[in-house]
Amino acid sequence: MAVEVVMPKLGMSMKEGTVSVWNKKVGEAVEKGESIASINSEKIEMEIEAPAKGTVLDIKVPEGEGVPPGTVICYIGDSSEQTPKEQKPKPAEERLKISPAARKIAEGANVDVHAIQGTGPGGRITKADVLKVLADEPKKQTNTGEHQPAGMMRKTIARRMAESLKNSAQLTITMKADVTKLTALQRQLNETAKTKYDTKLTMTDFAARAATLSLQDHPEMNSAYQDGSLTAFEHVHLGIAAALDGGLAVPVIRHAERLPLIELAKKIKWYGKKARDGRLLPDEIEGSTFTITNLGAYGVEHFTPILNPPEAGILGIGRMYEAPVYQEGELCKSAILPLSLTFDHQALDGAPAAAFLSTVKQYLEDPASLIL
Repeated sequence: MAVEVVMPKLGMSMKEGTVSVWNKKVGEAVEKGESIASINSEKIEMEIEAPAKGTVLDIKVPEGEGVPPGTVICYIGDSSEQTPKEQKPKPAEERLKISPAARKIAEGANVDVHAIQGTGPGGRITKADVLKVLADEPKKQTNTGEHQPAGMMRKTIARRMAESLKNSAQLTITMKADVTKLTALQRQLNETAKTKYDTKLTMTDFAARAATLSLQDHPEMNSAYQDGSLTAFEHVHLGIAAALDGGLAVPVIRHAERLPLIELAKKIKWYGKKARDGRLLPDEIEGSTFTITNLGAYGVEHFTPILNPPEAGILGIGRMYEAPVYQEGELCKSAILPLSLTFDHQALDGAPAAAFLSTVKQYLEDPASLIL
């Protein structure tokens, strides 16, 4: 009997999953456990493995199409088998009836097909309907560009960022930390870190440790304001933003306050790799209480990070640069690290937010405090 392969439910909040790429075609043989497709939901991209050995008999969901969890996306079985006839559920709302030619013209002209009254059989929108709408509109001297539907991850990022700005009172403050001593310690520690732990310590690792310690010193920053209530979190669950080809993921390092510097650094790299490989699990991207994002590699110094809701704060790390600084009456070359803190003014005021950022700066400028 043919085996159904269904769209998995990746987390309680998942409403739809999209098939990104089919790795197998109809008629191709597969082994049990072999990757047959890549799927993505709102936050995660992952591989779908064949639940049984056999042949791909039928692919029900094409690339780029989103379907609810539990939907059959393909069948695997013996090559002589027939796929079972499916009783397709009645859609919640009537699908838009439009000819392929009409859809192509409408997309190229950036026309909203839902606003067109179809004159074809059953209200189907025809090529002539679209051309009539274009003829009736005044000519626009605009470059419409190429229209492509956004993927699930991009839609989720867009929705969450818009909600973040809508539902919070965001303010960004900046400081600069003199990390000359820290960079010297970094070079010294990395020899041991490479030999003993097969890793290296980056500026993100030190900033994450400094932020974790500072959150314990300023618990009001480790909080969230929601529905008129303020929640102060007991533990630090640190989100580390990771840039991906298709968007952004924020894996969460739980109980960061319990981790020494080297263990924190190892977890940051481990989760970063899982994010880039598309192997993050739903519970590994949920529940953060504070986030760190680093744009230093792109040459950015100060910037305005957007809060990862419902958190009260997010720390941005910029590009480190050298600058002349007076120390004890002498002009010295120092390494400067830009820091940008965005906080929710609903959860805390400017003074405690500035105090938190000042503490982060102090930890970075006194690097021994990060490891003792």
